[in-house]
Amino acid sequence: MATGWAGDGAVQDQIDATVADAVQRARNQLKQGPGLARCEECDAPIPEARRKAVPGVRLCVACQQAQDAGRGVSLYNRRGSKDSQLR
Repeated sequence: MATGWAGDGAVQDQIDATVADAVQRARNQLKQGPGLARCEECDAPIPEARRKAVPGVRLCVACQQAQDAGRGVSLYNRRGSKDSQLR
């Protein structure tokens, strides 16, 4: 049952779109091609198993964790405000 001007399933459609955007953004950040044998930050060796698991890997696990910790996650819905979705 819809409320206001929103159609049936509008909320779920917006949730699905937000999740799809997040997945696409994560996929776009993945590196492609062969990975490095040594970390480009600290020059530590990158294990073969990590190079096989993560195509295009450039950082060791410790440096990757440090980089990920410094990167914030945006939870802002860029598709518009609630009001614009109901019009």
